[in-house]
Amino acid sequence: MTQVYEKLKRRKAGRRKPDRPFGLLKPPLDLKTVLEWADAHHRRTGKWPKQNSGVVRDTLGETWRAVDMALKVGLRGLKGGYTLVRLLHEERGVYSQAYQPALTEKQILAWADAHFRRTGEWPSCSSGAIAGAPGESWRYVDAALRLGRRGLKPGHSLPKLLEERRGVRNHLHLPKFTLKGILEWADAHQRRTGEWPKQNSGVVRDTLGETWGAVDMALKVGLRGLKGGHSLVRLLHEERGVYSTAYAPPLTEKQILAWADAHFRRTGEWPSCMQGAIDDAPGESWRSVDAALRLGHRGLKPGPSLPKLLEERRGVRNRNQLPKFTLKGILKWADAHYRRTGHYPHCTDGSIEDAPEERWDNVDALLRLGGRGLPGGSSLPQLLQRQRGVINHWDQRPLTEEQILRWADAYRRRTGCWPLTHSPRVPGGPALAWVTINNALREGLRGLPGGTSLADLLARRRGVPSSNKARIGRRKGKRVRRCAP
Repeated sequence: MTQVYEKLKRRKAGRRKPDRPFGLLKPPLDLKTVLEWADAHHRRTGKWPKQNSGVVRDTLGETWRAVDMALKVGLRGLKGGYTLVRLLHEERGVYSQAYQPALTEKQILAWADAHFRRTGEWPSCSSGAIAGAPGESWRYVDAALRLGRRGLKPGHSLPKLLEERRGVRNHLHLPKFTLKGILEWADAHQRRTGEWPKQNSGVVRDTLGETWGAVDMALKVGLRGLKGGHSLVRLLHEERGVYSTAYAPPLTEKQILAWADAHFRRTGEWPSCMQGAIDDAPGESWRSVDAALRLGHRGLKPGPSLPKLLEERRGVRNRNQLPKFTLKGILKWADAHYRRTGHYPHCTDGSIEDAPEERWDNVDALLRLGGRGLPGGSSLPQLLQRQRGVINHWDQRPLTEEQILRWADAYRRRTGCWPLTHSPRVPGGPALAWVTINNALREGLRGLPGGTSLADLLARRRGVPSSNKARIGRRKGKRVRRCAP
């Protein structure tokens, strides 16, 4: 191992170093040639070359980095003390930040005024280029003000300059708040709007961009000269006596029930969470009372709600906990409806007399969609057809004249009159009306021959005078009745 090391050491020591520096191996340069290369680069790309622009086109391995180094150090026949940026700035007038003209605060303010007149807003560091000043931008101007470049004093900034000279709000240097000042703003807001301000009341009037949200945050966290631990609601409650649910007095179930009884006596309805303010308690609302009952706020035990409290203490129907339906119970209501009216119920029959708080249309919807103990997938007509044999309006089973005549005879025995097209429904068929039968006789529907009517069928098979004959008899002074005396 030692022999190999010695052999490599002798070989390295025997290498001959070049007699001349590497820079002298390349041809000399002059400023005219460099400018010609720069002009060609600009014509080809539309941009002037920079130190990192890569290889110089149409040359033998020249790079712009090597050209810039030769100009700086003074290699390859150049004097040195130059740069590529300075050369292009002096000879071609190319704009460069390193050789920008001097600035004054007067000039910056003139640009800012022009920007405000054009856009309606004061410039910021992110406002981009300055119109009317090629090569200038608000970010460069802010940097020059902060660092003291281009003839400016250090320690300034664009927001600070606009704050001092134009009164523009500087979000990095906001004025301090005082409780006295906040209360004065709140009093002015109340006089102007008739309401005390809240966190979401927007901009504070007659201030430079202050908002009630920022005031509330400063009171809570302790910003801009405030101690913190407060809030806008609490400040107005303590200093101006403004009612707030967060600092509301305790509640009792007895008091809530007294308000509910007064509401019922006044309106005829029990209150719900959607009925707004409580007339007998300024500042209170049924929604806030319901929330206090549910969450256990203001001295109440958590758990019950306003509907549940009224259900337990006043027997009011609770829509959130309705009793379940059963098919047996629905059929019991339907049989009672039939005994009372002579026909089974339909969806349009309104309230259920044996359960005034329920409706037949609601029962039909629950039979169709499910809910309150019902599986769904059925309907009220289907249930009555399946369990009571009631003809379903949507069931297009065939009809016969004999069946129609039997229904007409039953109708006459019950009412003493023969049925007309506008008579009540057929007994046993809640949705099969006499007008439906008349249309089927006329149009030949549901297995009937057609070309006739209910009046013609009764006249032909039962000897009942038709409506046309009755009208003719009345005109002649005769009294022809289709209804028995």
